[in-house]
Amino acid sequence: MNRNLVEQYAAGGPMVAQAIAGLTQADLLATPVPGTWSIQQIVMHLYDSDLIASDRMKRIIAEDNPPLVGYNETAFSQKLFYEALDPCVAADVFDKNRQLTAVILRKLPDSTFLRYGTHSEVGKVPLAEMVEKYVHHLEHHLKFLTHKRQLLGKPL
Repeated sequence: MNRNLVEQYAAGGPMVAQAIAGLTQADLLATPVPGTWSIQQIVMHLYDSDLIASDRMKRIIAEDNPPLVGYNETAFSQKLFYEALDPCVAADVFDKNRQLTAVILRKLPDSTFLRYGTHSEVGKVPLAEMVEKYVHHLEHHLKFLTHKRQLLGKPL
């Protein structure tokens, strides 16, 4: 296991709060690219997906080949009142969740990162792959968020 990935995962914790610092509610809810998510929706998606990922990681660690159920991120964004939730609280929970999950990941022997769960849509997923995926997932969405800030005239 590349232990650097665990540190990258943990280092991502405060990045969401940093990425939305100084934005107004109007900025957060704006859609400068029509037909795409607002900054707020991106934040809430990162929050939801990271909590789901952390749960999956813990189940892979603790259970033998646990089922990992897929979810519909579009349905989440449309039906879970993302526009009414506090993005600063979501960013804080995102950070705290990453910090706590990283403590667990740091304590594991390398062999545990070979353990896997079976995802309902993609099949077997090893723990190491899950950690790597969520390092990149954050990077992927922060690029969109940063671009939207620039379009709003509020670059980081």
